[in-house]
Formats: sequence, structure tokens, C-alpha cells
Amino acid sequence: MDKQKLQRLLQHLPSYPNLMGKKRFFNAAVLIPMIFSGGEYHFLFQKRAANIRQGGEICFPGGEFEADTDVSCKEAAIRETTEELGIKKEKINILGRLDTFISPRGITVDSFIGELLISDFSGLTPDETEVEKIFSIPVSWFETNSPEEYQLKMQVNPTYLDQEGKRVDLLPIEEFGLPEHYREPWSSANYRVLIYRTPGETVWGITAELVKEVIEKSN
Repeated sequence: MDKQKLQRLLQHLPSYPNLMGKKRFFNAAVLIPMIFSGGEYHFLFQKRAANIRQGGEICFPGGEFEADTDVSCKEAAIRETTEELGIKKEKINILGRLDTFISPRGITVDSFIGELLISDFSGLTPDETEVEKIFSIPVSWFETNSPEEYQLKMQVNPTYLDQEGKRVDLLPIEEFGLPEHYREPWSSANYRVLIYRTPGETVWGITAELVKEVIEKSN
């Protein structure tokens, strides 16, 4: 490396720490919608339509960040919300954002807290192909009800058996002269799963992680 390349390296270093290799992950942008009603704020949730991926699960509006069309993760979260809830962009007031969440499954989530400038659901027209129903729960409910926590075990598998029972090496251990014990699966980090048993629906997974983060930061 000569001095010119060193200068080029320094110019390309981030101005502040970020996520190395973020493009390799599935990057999701999510809005955490809140509605002020009856003197307090409520989270607005949606139940995913049964015929789509993760159908029937409770979530916030959001989806994959599309690098070709989305200017930023914030714009992606707003776009997904307008499409899924049928709300105008002008009715979404972005209040702030949370830190990027990284799932052990290889998903990054950039989430934004937004107040929906509506008094009730009458002005919303959810996309029925994606949303089965929408509902709200007072934030205060989550302040007084902690989530249940479960620890799932994860493994790294350097090989697998295909449909014909043939061993497929994902990592050629012998070729690289790596230690023999890497031929067998090894333990990875535990996968924490949070579950809120709300009066109507089960809020769990990444959605529960986002709720818990909001509650912790508001205390």
C-alpha cells in the first residue's frame, strides 16, 4: 500500500461506527406507529394476512429496504406504512428512531417511532392482501406487563445431507486444514425470544423486542 492508497482508505472510513457488511443481511425498515387516544398513547399493531410470509403473526408495518428506490430506511418505513395501512404520508409524524436491531437469523431492523395524526381507525384502509386486521394496545399495558423470555439454541452446520442422503460440505474443512472438530456442528449464540401475552393477541419475536426497547427508553 502506498501513501495514495492509504489516503483513499482514510477517505472511505465511516464518519461514525456503523454495521460492517450490512448489505449482506436482509435489511428491514419498520415503523412503530403510535396513536394518541383517550389521554394516552397506544401502539398500533397489524395482523399479517394468512397467505403471506409469516402469516397470522402480529407486527408493525414495514418491509425490506429497497436500495434501488428507497432514499433511506426512514423513507422505506414510511412507504411500507402508507401501503399497508392505507394512510397518507402527511399523517405520519416521525418522532425518532431506535438503534439498529440485529437478529441472529441475519436480519437487521431499522425502526422509527411515528405518531399517526388520526383520532381513530376510520381513516385507514389496510391492504387486505397483506393485513388481516389492525388493532391498538395502550403503551401503559406494556409498562405494567413484562414479556416472557425464552432462550433457543442455535447451531452452525458445516455440512448437511441432501434429498438423496449425500453429504454436502458447505465449508471444506480438510481442504483448508482446519481443526477436525469443525466437521461437526458447533453451538452458536443463544437466540432470545420475547413473548407478550396481551389480552387479544400474542406479540412476540422482533416486534416484542422493539416494544421492550421503547418501554425501557421511556422509563
